[in-house]
Amino acid sequence: MTTLRAGVIGVGHLGQHHARLYATLPDSTLVGVTDQDLGRARTIAERHGAQTFERAQDLLKTVDVVSVAVPTSSHYAVAKACLEAGKHVLVEKPIAVLPDEAEELVELAKAKGCKLQVGHSERFNPIMRSMRPHIHRPAFIESHRLGPYSERGTDVDVVLDLMIHDLDLVLSLNPGPVEEVRAAGVPVLSSKIDIANARIQFQHGCVANLTASRVSLGKMRRFRVFQRDSYVSMDLQSRQGIVGRRSGDRGATPGFAIEEFKGGDEEPLKLQLESFLHAVRTGACPIVSGEDGAAALVVAHQVLAAIDSFVQRNS
Repeated sequence: MTTLRAGVIGVGHLGQHHARLYATLPDSTLVGVTDQDLGRARTIAERHGAQTFERAQDLLKTVDVVSVAVPTSSHYAVAKACLEAGKHVLVEKPIAVLPDEAEELVELAKAKGCKLQVGHSERFNPIMRSMRPHIHRPAFIESHRLGPYSERGTDVDVVLDLMIHDLDLVLSLNPGPVEEVRAAGVPVLSSKIDIANARIQFQHGCVANLTASRVSLGKMRRFRVFQRDSYVSMDLQSRQGIVGRRSGDRGATPGFAIEEFKGGDEEPLKLQLESFLHAVRTGACPIVSGEDGAAALVVAHQVLAAIDSFVQRNS
């Protein structure tokens, strides 16, 4: 079977790695790239023996699959153009800025018979993959996603920039419909919300408490799940985790039997692109579908609405 012809639109911080991997994966050939910075596009293209295209529409004439790694504010417009051209699309997270835009992309992909995958790469983090079988019925979920300030991503609030990763992870654990969202957030170094906390109550009883910051001194990527008789903790950055299970007979003083885990060295983006190419080849549903991306975006906007209410109450 011939390899899939791949292209990348936007070869900045993330897109350059999409290009690198398409050029090396056995199921794909990197045909070309494009970027608003044509000099950068040429550098990346030359590095991998691909073409530079000045216009995305010219690139789309030559490829089967395309990664969209432009700034978030342009995800919708660029992904829409790719789908209208009949191309299979992997769009970086979040799928779009607005839920209506996300829903339109999902419906367009269906109409065109194209695969639409969203780049929620933490689903492919090796430690998350190792720990997922130990998560059954979460009662309480807690996450901390903190990092130092960077201009990259500040075209949107921290909820769409960082917290969206953890919203997708939470929803992937099937906690049920959202019942209530409470949230707080403030701008610190940009004109948008830079640090936020959200408490999400689900109808089936699960509660998720998520914190995201892009104004912290160090990086933290922690995700913890509490469920009856067990506790699952992951460091998504170091790829280490533990599962604590209740030990001792009922009625006795309870304790925890701890089992430690270490995720593999696989690159999450590589696993993500492999899954995308597999979905295109086989017709399978992408592991992170357009519908998944749209669902996370809906909850993200519930968080943003709750932050707006918080700001109004305290202004």
